[in-house]
Amino acid sequence: MKAEIIAVGSELLLGQILNTNAQFLSKELAELGIDVYIQTVVGDNEERLADNLTRAINSSDLVILTGGLGPTKDDLTKETVAKVCGKSLEFNQEALTYITDYFERRKRHMTENNKKQAVVIEGSHVLANHFGMAPGMVVTVNDGLVALVPGPPKEMEPMFKNELKPFLLSKLQINTSITSRVLRFFNIGESQLETEIEDLIEQQSNPTIAPLAGDGEVTLRLTVKSPDSEEAKRKLDETEALITARVGQYLYGYNDTSLVEQLFLYLKKTNSTISVAESLTGGMFAMELTSLSGASEVFQGGTVAYATEVKENVLGVSKNVIEQYGVISKECAIEMAKGAKHLFKSDIAIGLTGVAGPGLQEEKEPGTVYIGIVGPEHQEQVFELSLGGGRHAVRERTIKYSCFYLLNEMKRWNLSE
Repeated sequence: MKAEIIAVGSELLLGQILNTNAQFLSKELAELGIDVYIQTVVGDNEERLADNLTRAINSSDLVILTGGLGPTKDDLTKETVAKVCGKSLEFNQEALTYITDYFERRKRHMTENNKKQAVVIEGSHVLANHFGMAPGMVVTVNDGLVALVPGPPKEMEPMFKNELKPFLLSKLQINTSITSRVLRFFNIGESQLETEIEDLIEQQSNPTIAPLAGDGEVTLRLTVKSPDSEEAKRKLDETEALITARVGQYLYGYNDTSLVEQLFLYLKKTNSTISVAESLTGGMFAMELTSLSGASEVFQGGTVAYATEVKENVLGVSKNVIEQYGVISKECAIEMAKGAKHLFKSDIAIGLTGVAGPGLQEEKEPGTVYIGIVGPEHQEQVFELSLGGGRHAVRERTIKYSCFYLLNEMKRWNLSE
């Protein structure tokens, strides 16, 4: 089945808000086995909306329009749809009662134009709005369907899940679904990853393999079409196994996870505690880790040792190390980690020092970073990085590399669960 999404609203074209609705709907429809071929954004203009809607109806089985169902004059979606489909508009008493009650409960004056939100297209299947006032609707046109849903995501998303999705399932008798699995990789570039599995991508059919580059990360989305969930899982597992046989050392997680979340989960799994001493990252590592619920189970504490005196007096970095190697060095990074481990009495500690930029420091280029790690049995490891990007990018990437390297070290230590 072929679908198209039309987002209505000049604010989208002006860049005042993001079109998150199209992303949500495309993902939801894909899981139903409905292919979205086109996404369009149209301003609050009746003629342009009518032109795009006419084209979409002629080329797609399902057209979903978001936005333009409100009470103001520039909300013209249902009026335009009705005109294109040759249908009239009528009041929906249930919707009108709901809107009236809404204003009465909040003791607010209801202006006349709010009644416009209770108007629906004749013969349409009305979709209840339990999180706003304007109902949605589905209109049958020729052999296809045109669905209208509100623009605000807080109204649109529950309406789709609770009203439109069940309607589509029953109406279209969908028996093939799409299942996806996202593999997340770090410390490998998109071009290198694609080169390693190029033949698998070229041979793809079902499942398909789609690479996507992020900030220092690369993901592969594996997508399979199948009416049988067990068969879908088997095909995804087989494809994943082929991929990880080649680049498994870079794989750190699945779907919507992150490096810091995976580190947190592994710390919990191994009953390990961690502390951190930060210089160039200014507390970002601690902030990222403590943003996760339950972080107190693994995080002992951290210190932002920006000044050289703090590195000496709080963390115990020796004057000899600072004079001989400088504060931006692998020797200082490991001393900082040792100091944090002692200060906070943690199993594991990490020390971060470097040059975020924009200028040189200790004659070292911006992006020079040292990550010192100390393990529960006083294992020591230091990683040196040369990162690109601006000041903020260097700091963010330092956090990601810290999590990635520490995860690998912990696995190498074979910590007991």
